[in-house]
Amino acid sequence: MHWLQTSTTGLLLLCAAAIAVLLFLIIKVKLEPFIALFISGIGLAVAAGLSVEQMVGTALSAKESLIETGFGGVLGHIALIIGLGTVLGSLLERSGGADVLAARLIGIFGERGTPVAMGLVGLIFGIPVFFDIGIFVLAPLVYVAAHRGGKSLVLYALPVLAGLSMTHAFLPPHPGPTALGGLLGVDLGWLIIMGLLCGLPAFAAAGILFPMWIAPRVQVSVPEEFLVAETEAEQDKTPTTPVALSLVLGVIAVPLILILGATFGTMLLDPGRLLSLLTFFGNPAIALTIAVLLAFWLLGIRRGMSLEEISEFTGASLRPVGMILLVVGAGAFFGAVITATGVGTALAEVLSDAGLPILLLAYVISCALRIAQGSATVAIVTTGGIIAPTLGTGYSQPELAVIAVAIAAGSIILSHVNDGGFWIVSRYFNLTVKQTLATWTVLETVLSIVGFAAAAVAWAIV
Repeated sequence: MHWLQTSTTGLLLLCAAAIAVLLFLIIKVKLEPFIALFISGIGLAVAAGLSVEQMVGTALSAKESLIETGFGGVLGHIALIIGLGTVLGSLLERSGGADVLAARLIGIFGERGTPVAMGLVGLIFGIPVFFDIGIFVLAPLVYVAAHRGGKSLVLYALPVLAGLSMTHAFLPPHPGPTALGGLLGVDLGWLIIMGLLCGLPAFAAAGILFPMWIAPRVQVSVPEEFLVAETEAEQDKTPTTPVALSLVLGVIAVPLILILGATFGTMLLDPGRLLSLLTFFGNPAIALTIAVLLAFWLLGIRRGMSLEEISEFTGASLRPVGMILLVVGAGAFFGAVITATGVGTALAEVLSDAGLPILLLAYVISCALRIAQGSATVAIVTTGGIIAPTLGTGYSQPELAVIAVAIAAGSIILSHVNDGGFWIVSRYFNLTVKQTLATWTVLETVLSIVGFAAAAVAWAIV
């Protein structure tokens, strides 16, 4: 038993066993991912010989324990950001911003360019809105566009899905990339820059080119009940003045501009009052708070919403966030155990001896975890926990951001029947399992591979 705890081979075997237990608990036992991550982490800590004090602290104090530092460290970094981002997304959704954005883009691109317009709607609206919420909000617009266009529903649905999936995987304030910022110590400004540089080519390939090729081969019509439901919903709506598109885009842009301002200010300015101001307002929590307050007033109160109404729907939007935070926290705890047991150091030695590039390793591990258990968030936080101890201090912020993008790219590959998103897409867009595999699964894989290829190019440059 002692050799398992002290040798490189033994430590790697323990880590592999812990991951196998994790996958078994999620896939076979159907345990909640955060519980599975916690059990696997505790099991690894015990098997590696960590002391009780290291794992759980003492009866009087647990603040230095792996449980508290593992969970608390990353949640202190991301909880507020994810919560504020969720509230911002709910305000944009309730204001009708998606309808206005779609109408304007379709007007610009014309009837033939409607699929491209729908892709841009998914891309822009996906920045502040969670993936599944984006589908719920934008699906009716896809139905109408497909009905008017008279072509396969696939041609209009896939661009929207590509835009939502790309932003969900590659850009803060979504849970995966935000968690990677905390796990790898990456500035969110650099994550935004690299996420856009690598994600936009992937979106173009998966959301524009692929739908044009696959749509004629997969003919799917809009179900009559969807159109009837949408017509009834439109009739029930109370007529209101449409929100200005510039307002929608402005609210989305505010936090991005502030965060990027702090990033570039740190690179270009000497210490002083201006840099201090940019750093303060560019802190992600401050930037998102400003955006939320603007949205409260401009999209809510000024348009006739009561404080009670706003409180009700923003509160409802936060309910799913608890489970996401638990998964991220448990994944960070799993990573903290890997660091404390010495597995990260052992893995770094093996990589050094084998000459395997860190970028490729990050991508492959993330791909394997995604394919095995289905959840992109679990794949991201688990991979981040495995990779972080191997990085040391030899990487710059741009390099760490590219590694984060590689992990994010791996986390969306080959969505299939063990992924909840697979069934949401199938249900909302009238697809059989075979059609979903031929469209959505391939789209996610293209998005992943092209995103990683772009990350490899960025890696060679930075």
